[in-house]
Amino acid sequence: MVQFDSQDPYEVIYQFAPIDQVAPLSHETYVPRASTPLLDAIGRGIIDLAHRLATMPAGEKPDQVVFVIITDGQENSSREFKKAQVMKLLAEKQEQDKWQFVFLSADLTALDDAMDYGFQAPAAMSFDKDAQGTAAVFESLAKNVRSYRAQKAESLAFDEEDRAQQRSEKARKQDPED
Repeated sequence: MVQFDSQDPYEVIYQFAPIDQVAPLSHETYVPRASTPLLDAIGRGIIDLAHRLATMPAGEKPDQVVFVIITDGQENSSREFKKAQVMKLLAEKQEQDKWQFVFLSADLTALDDAMDYGFQAPAAMSFDKDAQGTAAVFESLAKNVRSYRAQKAESLAFDEEDRAQQRSEKARKQDPED
């Protein structure tokens, strides 16, 4: 898990840690800060993970790779990677290595950017910047990852039920009766 922002463009929080050894995220351990070097985080993340996997013994390499980007903003401060470089990396990993990429954003504009970078629309979703919206999108993501890992799904595409859940969260906020 990597946190990225202009204060620390690539802060590794956890690297290949067993999930039972990962502390739950909190306001103290994972805080959005400053600008968003989105291209740098994606590019560096792909390269670092590819290098790590290439140096692993064959028996330890995972059969499936799921790469999830979560952002609360759009690209506005990358210095190392350009859009074309990220597009190339994404395409290579999706086509050659069958990596699955998911893009989650609390900023609708960032979703448009994600499509421009090469993310697949079915595996991208926006969510509300609050506890309910965040919980709903992570619930959908967890369901999709479980299904993909169990080989019940070929990809991590969000379905209409997932998207309806996000729409209902937005509608609930706009309805003062709820």
